Amino acid sequence: MVTERGRRDAADSPGRAPRRPRRPATPDADNAPTAEMPAVPAGVPGRNGDAPEAVRAKSIPEAAVARLAVYLRVLSGMSEQGATTVSSEELSQAAGVNSAKLRKDLSYLGSYGTRGVGYEVGVLVSQIERILGLTRQHKVAVVGIGNLGHALANYGGFPGRGFPVEALFDLDADLIGVPVGGLPVSHMDDIPRICAERGISIGVIATPPTAAQSVCDRLVAGGVQCILNFAPVVLQVPAHIEVRKVDLAVELQILSFHVARRADDAALNQASSGLPGAVAPAENGNGRRNGTGPDSGRGMVVRS
Repeated sequence: MVTERGRRDAADSPGRAPRRPRRPATPDADNAPTAEMPAVPAGVPGRNGDAPEAVRAKSIPEAAVARLAVYLRVLSGMSEQGATTVSSEELSQAAGVNSAKLRKDLSYLGSYGTRGVGYEVGVLVSQIERILGLTRQHKVAVVGIGNLGHALANYGGFPGRGFPVEALFDLDADLIGVPVGGLPVSHMDDIPRICAERGISIGVIATPPTAAQSVCDRLVAGGVQCILNFAPVVLQVPAHIEVRKVDLAVELQILSFHVARRADDAALNQASSGLPGAVAPAENGNGRRNGTGPDSGRGMVVRS
């Protein structure tokens, strides 16, 4: 679309209807400019009678929630080392986030720090734990006690962060009744009953993809509200069930892309500098060379 310049305003053009004012663009909630949000006073209910923490939690974008979990890990480490205060610059550097975004994230908690002093580490830890729902424990069940399931069952970091593993399940008859991480393995057929009896709220699926949906259905039947899925398959769940998918192969492929892109950039830089041994990009059949194109000088060759 081409924008015409030099035209007069509607007020200066007789016989023409006035233009409608252009509607301001709505910024993305996660990338909007940093602005302090007023803290909700303690004890004052929000809309629909919600508690103040619930009001704040509902307003936090999902991307910011993920960063809050990172801040909590960093702050917990600082607290263990005896730190009592931290500046936004120190915390943002340790978390790998720019300081403006960090201040915006913390403003969702109603926490702004003190100029020249920073944030109190203990206060931030308690605020983030409350928003993330970590003030109570969430019992976990691991389904599929293969190599990954064994590692998850034996990981000692879960209980200390409020996620005790309370149930293990598998189909292998040789594993049933065998303790893993101090907990006996139960049969998958018992998932609904045991999850309901033990109040399991989070289920971890570490099974082959062919069994994942069946396991998911049994977890839901047992009252599990959230599922962490390591199986490379998309699960079909009711609307009230939260699912997070962890595909390690996809993460490795993303890393492979970044490695390949940096190698391509290095080769192009070497070619443009005229250094000995530099290889010029080859023709791609479209009159352009591979590595050049409309996307700021970089092209991509897709191979199937």
